[in-house]
Amino acid sequence: MHSLAELVLARVRRQELLRAGDRVGIAVSGGIDSVALLWLLLELRPELGIVLSVVHFNHKLRGAESDSDQEFVAGLALEHGLEFYCQSGDVAGLAAEEHSGVEAAARELRYGFFRRLLGAGGDDDDEVPSELLTGPSTSGAEAQNLVPPYRSAGSAAPPQSTTPQGLKPSSLAEPIGPAEAVPFQSQDQERSLNKIATGHTLDDQAETVLMRLIRGTGLRGLGGIHPRIVVENEDGEGQGEIVRPLLGIRRTELEQYLADLKQPWREDSTNAESKFTRNRVRGLVLPLLEREFNPAVVESFAELAEIARDEEDYWENEISGWLGTVVQWSQPQWTRGLPGFEGPQSLVQIHPSNPELLNRLQQPGSAVMNASVSRPWLLTEPIAVQRRVLKAIGEQAGIPLEFKHIEEILHFAAADGPPGKELSLPLGWKIVREPEAMVFITPDLRRQERVPDYEYSLPVPGRAMVPELGVVIEAVRLTPESLLAEYNPQQLLRAELLPRHLIVRNWRPGDRFWPAHTKAPKKIKELLQERHVAQPGRRLWPVAANRDEIVWMRDFSVPAGLRPKAGEEAVLIREIPWEAQERATVT
Repeated sequence: MHSLAELVLARVRRQELLRAGDRVGIAVSGGIDSVALLWLLLELRPELGIVLSVVHFNHKLRGAESDSDQEFVAGLALEHGLEFYCQSGDVAGLAAEEHSGVEAAARELRYGFFRRLLGAGGDDDDEVPSELLTGPSTSGAEAQNLVPPYRSAGSAAPPQSTTPQGLKPSSLAEPIGPAEAVPFQSQDQERSLNKIATGHTLDDQAETVLMRLIRGTGLRGLGGIHPRIVVENEDGEGQGEIVRPLLGIRRTELEQYLADLKQPWREDSTNAESKFTRNRVRGLVLPLLEREFNPAVVESFAELAEIARDEEDYWENEISGWLGTVVQWSQPQWTRGLPGFEGPQSLVQIHPSNPELLNRLQQPGSAVMNASVSRPWLLTEPIAVQRRVLKAIGEQAGIPLEFKHIEEILHFAAADGPPGKELSLPLGWKIVREPEAMVFITPDLRRQERVPDYEYSLPVPGRAMVPELGVVIEAVRLTPESLLAEYNPQQLLRAELLPRHLIVRNWRPGDRFWPAHTKAPKKIKELLQERHVAQPGRRLWPVAANRDEIVWMRDFSVPAGLRPKAGEEAVLIREIPWEAQERATVT
């Protein structure tokens, strides 16, 4: 057995990624990682006692090159006598339809294909519009011009083990270690596969952790790529798994492994395009860190991800207990008497005779229950517990609470003052401070058929209150003397280029912004998608405009052409939580 196969086997057994009898589809794109995964699992197949097949999704993004990749992978399946599952999709069409990035659309179609294979291998296309899928899933003889099940008499593939010596079978509903959950559309037919193996490597893990650090993240984000994803059905039961056996292996090791086997692979031309953030991190940032700071930086990032996953797994268990004990959920006053709200409440008991309200309630962030947490309990817990509880309430209710919101809520909870004082939160929510409780109050959704646009005048210098975000946006004029090492120059605007008033508003479709150090203006929608800003917070993301020109955007550097030169006055635009503004006004 090759030494690299021994390493992979040890990892698979330690994390129980594969078990005897598993029907494993190997996701093969044709690149180094996935081709090496195919060969490694072929070598380990007798030891593990698993049944293998090849899975390929053609994204149709590179024309003839994509089709050649598919033919190459089909040839590998034929060579080793493996069943071949293939589907293609209109990634560009889905990206345009959902107003998302190409990478996000590609992942959605690809993982939708994986979920269907784990469900039944049939034609359940509920995940995406059927017209975006250009061919049905194919397997065996159904593949026609692709690859039927075939075993060459001259070069038989490694035999299937009839007496497995690997991991013992156990319930898929009880995975070992932390895992991500992926929604799954239920299937009625018997499943063809119960595992999909992908070729994510140690390098992929380090790139993911570093990108999330750069963009800003918490422990959950630092967990990076999980060794397994549990695919669940509608009842929340484990239906199958997506596993990553190569997360502990460097890409260079896989390249050497294929060279030893004299096995070619396909190179994706888009991997050299610098417009993709991951490509720049892979080609520029990580090599610099390895060369100048830490030769083992990739391994360090991967270790950090593993620690973060274990920490997050512990906290998730703790949070479940808190949400069921110290947090109480109650029916909002405005729901009383509405059809569907007569009995015990849930997020789904909405009568279809009110379609506008039903549509609003199905949008992200549309909870219909107030939440109350014990104020004395909250204030006596460690700060880490306080933050976790508030974040969990926000996620349960659908309130996009960022770090600054949570810190302001904690300050609000600890402050003295009369009961009944309110703090505004995003999306129309508010929190009321009572002597014994902090109460999250849902907005009256009968009067909120959609998230409204907002627009306010911002004096320069001056402030604009934005209740939709629960913040005050402030423009501060700075003299050259105050600029020295006190402020981030990436956030400063040249004062003489700004009018006496700016407009603070949420971005609108078609808006473009040109952050410093980028080649050209870009649609704000795309900038937010690249930062993985989720709905509904994305819809309310604030900008400041001078007529039709966006001069400032939350969490992005200002345009290079608007930055001040040495010795010039500047303007800093920043956000202040609303309650902080109220205190400043009182004092």
